[in-house]
Amino acid sequence: MRIQSFYDENTFTFTYIVFDGNSRDALILDPVLDFDPLAISISYESANKLLSFIKENELNIHYIIETHAHADHLSSSQYLKEKFPNAKLAVGENIKIVQETFKPIFNFENLKTDGSQFDYLLKDNEVVSAGSIEFKIIFTPGHTPACTSILIEDNLFTGDSIFMPDYGTGRCDFPAGSAKDLYHSIKNKIYSLPDDTKIFVGHDYAPGGREVLSQTTVGESKKNNIQLKETTTQDEFIKFRQDRDITLSPPKLLYQSVQVNIDAGKLPAKENNGMSYLKSPIKEN
Repeated sequence: MRIQSFYDENTFTFTYIVFDGNSRDALILDPVLDFDPLAISISYESANKLLSFIKENELNIHYIIETHAHADHLSSSQYLKEKFPNAKLAVGENIKIVQETFKPIFNFENLKTDGSQFDYLLKDNEVVSAGSIEFKIIFTPGHTPACTSILIEDNLFTGDSIFMPDYGTGRCDFPAGSAKDLYHSIKNKIYSLPDDTKIFVGHDYAPGGREVLSQTTVGESKKNNIQLKETTTQDEFIKFRQDRDITLSPPKLLYQSVQVNIDAGKLPAKENNGMSYLKSPIKEN
């Protein structure tokens, strides 16, 4: 099994292509759509890097998987679906909870909350085949209710649940997030895997100016994760996350990202002037 990572410096996001070097079967995890919030424009530089790699290696894409509905970048899944119409766009079935949560926030009267915008809703503990590749679904809620980790052989793709040991874990203050749920996702699920299981993170913010890293292990995280070690108690973690999360600013692309990503990466329909419009709620303090 081979793994190629792609790092988006603007959103600190990792996209992964996992593929079988013999059969050329492959899947894509968490693809990024380039969005400039000042120019209010999109481009496809990040996605085109994936396309170049796929073409160069003659890969057969079976799945495009979102580990959750991201709040810090827009997904390029629809752009990639146009290129690979036979690939299934997949997300954890608890995306329905996220859709139900954000539908009233955006006042999206016509938004379906049954997950039908996606081709396939992943179920906890199921094993899915992508040609010669088999991967197991492990629900790891907490950052969001729909967070899903993907286990392929001894490689675990954790999305935003857990990061490199010197950075910690995902925040839990988004609507329907839960520090208690994240604690159990990491302690009872991720940390129950063999210590040599490789963890591939969804983001890296390179604290202290170190080099950007995408990979750690379960054993290393259990020993050295600064927010949740194997010995950390539930109460300690919940208090830490609650105290830290109230100090964090919202992600810069929160509203732009969520409204697109809960709709399977679809941009708003163009209006009669040929333009699409993103929606942002305004709060009065």
